[in-house]
Amino acid sequence: MILAEIALEVKYKKHALLSRRRCRPGRLTVYNIHPSGAVCVMKELSHVDEHGRVRMVDTSAKTLSFRRAVASARVLMSPDTLAALASRLTPKGDPLEAARLAGIMAAKKTSELIPLCHPLPLTHIDVRAIVNEDGVHLEAEVATNAQTGVEMEALTGVAIAALTVYDMCKALDKGIRITEVRLESKTGGKSGDYQRESSDF
Repeated sequence: MILAEIALEVKYKKHALLSRRRCRPGRLTVYNIHPSGAVCVMKELSHVDEHGRVRMVDTSAKTLSFRRAVASARVLMSPDTLAALASRLTPKGDPLEAARLAGIMAAKKTSELIPLCHPLPLTHIDVRAIVNEDGVHLEAEVATNAQTGVEMEALTGVAIAALTVYDMCKALDKGIRITEVRLESKTGGKSGDYQRESSDF
C-alpha cells in the first residue's frame, strides 16, 4: 500500500508541471486528477487546520462585496407523473409552488444545516421550476453583500426544492430520480467568477 501511494505521488508530480497551465492559478500543494486525465495542483483545504481538524474559516478581515450564485437540479419522473404534475393533479397540491417556497426557506437556513457555513444576510433568493419533457428543471439564485459567497445557499435551496417535488409526487411515482445537483455560476470573491461549461463533467 505504501509503495502504491509513493508511485501515485511520483505520477502526480511528474505530470503536474505539464498540466499546471490547465489548472486555475494559485492552487498549490494538493494534487487532483480530472476525469480527462489532467492533473491539477490545488491549494490546501481552508476548512482544515494544521492538525487535520475541521474549522470555520475566519472571514473577519474580509471586506463586504456583492456575491451571487446559481445552482440547478433535475427531477426525472415517468410520463404519467409528469402529466399529473403539469395538470396540477398531484395528491398534495401544486408541487412546483411548494418546491419554490421550500427552496427559499432552505437557502435561508443553510448555516443551520451545513456545519461550517457562515450565516449570511441574503438580499435575494429566487427558485425557478420549469417542466420539460422528462421532468422538472430547477434553479436557485441567491445573492448577498457579505464577506463570503453564497454557493452553498444556492445548492441547498435547489436540493431541498428537488426533494419537495419528490415528496409532493411520491404517491404517484416512487421511482422519481433527483440528478445533477450542481453549481452553474458564481460571481464575486477572491476566487473570481465561475461559469459552468457545457463540457464540464
